[in-house]
Amino acid sequence: MRAPGDLLIRDVRVEGQAGRDVRIRRGRIVEIGEALGGREPVLDGAGGWLVPGLIDHHLHLLAWAAMQRSVRLDRLAGREPVLARALAAAPGEGWVRAVGYHDSLCGPLDRERLDRWVSHRPVRVQYSTGSLWVLNSAALALVLKGPLPPCVELDETGRATGRIWRGDAWLRGRLADSPPSLAGIGAQLAAWGVTGVTDASAATGPAEAALLAQAVRSGALPQRLTLMSAGPLEEPDDGAFALGPVKLLLDEHSLPDFDELGARFAEARARGRRIAVHCVTAVELAFILAAFETFGARPGDRLEHGGIIPEDAIPTLARLGLTVVTQPAFVGERGDRYLADVDPVDQPDLYRCASLLRAGVRVAGSSDAPYASADPWAAIRAAAWRLTPTCRLLGGEERLSPAQALDLFLGARDDPGGPPRRVAVGALADLCLMTAPAERALFARHPVGATIIGGHVVFQLTKTRAHAPA
Repeated sequence: MRAPGDLLIRDVRVEGQAGRDVRIRRGRIVEIGEALGGREPVLDGAGGWLVPGLIDHHLHLLAWAAMQRSVRLDRLAGREPVLARALAAAPGEGWVRAVGYHDSLCGPLDRERLDRWVSHRPVRVQYSTGSLWVLNSAALALVLKGPLPPCVELDETGRATGRIWRGDAWLRGRLADSPPSLAGIGAQLAAWGVTGVTDASAATGPAEAALLAQAVRSGALPQRLTLMSAGPLEEPDDGAFALGPVKLLLDEHSLPDFDELGARFAEARARGRRIAVHCVTAVELAFILAAFETFGARPGDRLEHGGIIPEDAIPTLARLGLTVVTQPAFVGERGDRYLADVDPVDQPDLYRCASLLRAGVRVAGSSDAPYASADPWAAIRAAAWRLTPTCRLLGGEERLSPAQALDLFLGARDDPGGPPRRVAVGALADLCLMTAPAERALFARHPVGATIIGGHVVFQLTKTRAHAPA
């Protein structure tokens, strides 16, 4: 982790005013004016637009890093021979890891279907939702040892089907994978202007937290980091990460006992933590709204995703003061599938943005990477345009202005959906130098000219110039 830095940024637009200089000392903005003098290192902003650094309020860092060495099934044509060849041709001799599967490719997966595709190597395939792994028989032979947890699905004879629901932590403990590197991820996020992230993985425990904290300390992950967890977790003394909400997972097919959920609420409150609930379907939404009504909602409690929010639920969200942390990029990436598979009656309810804001509901943006693109600009475009991959309009009434879409990523790490951070004296020097204003940045190939975290330039396009003072 770097100590806070000093920097002088010259010739930038700040809050609509051109020709501004911004002085940073010890990682904070201390002066904004014209023709400022000083001996700090200088970044020439070349007239660019200076805004606060973007924050991705919901992603999964270790899963994203692991995806770098996985077979991407979502990029293949949905025919069994094509998928089978891709899995069989995976490099190496041990485990084959594949991601991005959904039933529209070749139908539901189980061990028998995977065995037909590949039987000589252990294979594990993750569904695009991230909630389900499917293993072939060779893989099951390696992991099914000892008592089986509830996440392992069994058929009516007691035989494992190969399907493992929400079993990431258990499965990880059965594998001997080396930890993935986060250096490439940190650099890519910086190139997109991202200065902070919240890892929303419920499976994060002390071991995973230690791995992520070390990536921050080493500089591999330069972004400011917040971690959710389902269980207890302690913030490190050096601030390598901040502790976020307790993460609760809901699955429509196996909703928890209501009293048990109340105990989880009480446990989170006893630790002084907010609550973030994975909520995709209308049934899950109704269930968790009833829980917040019964057990109480507090400022900062969150709904993750809000995949389907019926119109009649919006007033309740507003009254309870819940924040919706959504992923508009799903419209841009999966919109055609939604148009084909989601009941037309429910399509206006998909990944709402504008209607929530009009009702006074706080809304924050995120990627859910690696389950959608980690590029925040893809999400910003999707929030503004609401176009599917084939340019069909999905939920046009939910479109935001480019500035509103950008604001989804400008809330504070500990207050997503709250007032957008601004470039102002006293603010942290976590900044994004844009090459164009928001409405033009949506069309730009490289919307970010430089990224600054704590006064340090962590990314810079060649057309911007940074140098030491003369």
